[in-house]
Amino acid sequence: MTDRKQLIIDNSGEEPLSNFSDNRTFASVLAARMERRALLKGGIGAAMAGFFGASLVACSSDGKSDRDPKDSSPVPSAPLMGFSAIATGVADAIRVPEGYTAKAFIPWGTPICGSYPEYRADGTNSGEDQEQQIGMHHDGMHFFPIDVRQGGNSSDEGLLVLNHEYIDEAYIHAQYPEKDADGKRPADEVRKEIAAHGVSVVHIRKNTEGEWEVVHGSPYNRRITGATPMELRGPVRGSDLVKTKYSPDGTEVRGTINNCANGFTPWGTYLAAEENWAGYFVNKGAQPREHSRYGVPSNNGRYSWELADSEADEYIRFDATAKGASATEDYRNEPNAFGWMVEIDPFAPESKPQKRTALGRFGHEGVVFGKVEEGKPIVCYSGDDARFEYIYKYVSKEPYYKSTAGGHLLNDGTLYVARFNEDGTGEWLELTYGKNGLDESNGFYSQADVLVNTRTAADLLGPTKMDRPEWGAVHPETGEVYFTLTNNTRRTEADAANPRVNNAYGHIIRWREDGEQAATTFKWDIYLLAGPAGTETKSLEGETLATLTDDNKFNSPDGLWIDPRGLMWIQTDTGGTEEFGNDQMLAADPVTREVRRFLTGPVRCEVTGITATPDLKTMFINIQHPGEGRPGSSDWPDGGGARPRSATVIITKDDGGVIGT
Repeated sequence: MTDRKQLIIDNSGEEPLSNFSDNRTFASVLAARMERRALLKGGIGAAMAGFFGASLVACSSDGKSDRDPKDSSPVPSAPLMGFSAIATGVADAIRVPEGYTAKAFIPWGTPICGSYPEYRADGTNSGEDQEQQIGMHHDGMHFFPIDVRQGGNSSDEGLLVLNHEYIDEAYIHAQYPEKDADGKRPADEVRKEIAAHGVSVVHIRKNTEGEWEVVHGSPYNRRITGATPMELRGPVRGSDLVKTKYSPDGTEVRGTINNCANGFTPWGTYLAAEENWAGYFVNKGAQPREHSRYGVPSNNGRYSWELADSEADEYIRFDATAKGASATEDYRNEPNAFGWMVEIDPFAPESKPQKRTALGRFGHEGVVFGKVEEGKPIVCYSGDDARFEYIYKYVSKEPYYKSTAGGHLLNDGTLYVARFNEDGTGEWLELTYGKNGLDESNGFYSQADVLVNTRTAADLLGPTKMDRPEWGAVHPETGEVYFTLTNNTRRTEADAANPRVNNAYGHIIRWREDGEQAATTFKWDIYLLAGPAGTETKSLEGETLATLTDDNKFNSPDGLWIDPRGLMWIQTDTGGTEEFGNDQMLAADPVTREVRRFLTGPVRCEVTGITATPDLKTMFINIQHPGEGRPGSSDWPDGGGARPRSATVIITKDDGGVIGT
């Protein structure tokens, strides 16, 4: 039998299972919670999701909307969706409802800065070229109106900021990369791969024909890569745990990698998440908990960047094996400078990105802010996207004031981890040094220690182990929080939310804080179960709240966004299946649970990343890794047998109206 603590990276590139604590899984919590209720309405299928009635959005005692405590008007009855659902698709193309147009935009390799080197379809672009071009595998994204800092809301010009999560080795080079006789990799290949990661800031605007285009020569256009100098901010800054040969004082690091989902702050900056970063490093020696609990491998890094034949310091740093007499003589602490949320000011192209350590170190899928209120703390939520990991919440120490708000609000605050109780209540458990056993008696010596070892600290408090918590969304009126739980095929026990031993489909959970957004308790339920046609979400009383059909069946919810109108957008990540076709995007009404399929993507892609202009007449989404793992299966978006390229997609309504109406 394989030892349960053996770390294995599967073919999907997901982070290996590394949570071996005895904390209860979300599955077991649901099972125990629902067991005594299930018989009331004929089985556990009837016992899910309805702890708060038909809709948590409209669950006030008087039946009125909770959009605002002073607003007693009912929830609007006008439908949020005015399009007809489309069928599942298997074509190597983007499909949207009749009356809509979708166009590919800024695919991988598009030149945006410097000397604007053209993309070469044969893969022969250099590492230097890639540092001036759009990166690979587009993911989280946000549109900033060009005049937002002046209080404007332009929908014709702005900065589109997007993540590049990882690379596809089969497509990025002229030939599939190989090692030489000494086991080394060509340094320029490694440079190119590092440059294809990170973030792109792209100045875009509509031309005289109303088409979006890149503004060449704009000072805002910028590539932030796996090699860009950055600062560590917050409690971990200067800690012995992040001191390296590059930064002996523990204040700086080079680059950001595996940037999956994102966030954007109330003061107009961008946040990039560092998700499955641990596999990029290698530690062939004794592994401290800040490596082993996150899955740093002991054989070689994911792309073997540490084996670049130039043996330059910028590549050697990916070898975290202790080699010198102290941490300032090697890179044993280099992995500790990753796993953070990275704040980027898109309007200050010379500024250094800031890694905000107070938000915790784990596999951040992204971050979503709660409702922002003048004079109250900033609250934000983040999921740790790995099997059996946790959901976190951050509350700033200082209150928010629009006139003075900035990144300092993310440097000093309290981090919590979620426990979902059997009775539909929940608790936020405080991750603060000196509290809840987080002290010397349990091996913690400072708040920096707690944050660098966020997962280990959380394990000690007994939170609920979740099924891959990914994107979150907050309803703009009610403040309710929604999170996708993508799947967990390693779950071995059934639960009342979906009695499947192998959770291949996933679901969406939601909660409402008890009172203030910064509260330490909450109420929760299951909003929607994913699965084949016929999958039902029911209330405790047995009322069917939603039933999936061929028009809206979906699998593995991942991306999630609620637009300013209150319409929820759900994106999937399966790589395509026979049952569900290619990955898709659906729209859902949070109140009625009505769901309609809006878009299907090309072959073997992931549909991800979503944002829109303020007038909601242009939507941007991302198509990631078309043709992944099967060369020749896709040539999207260029066609003609070309290499597939991740790209942004611009969606508009043919009559010029609001998307989704």
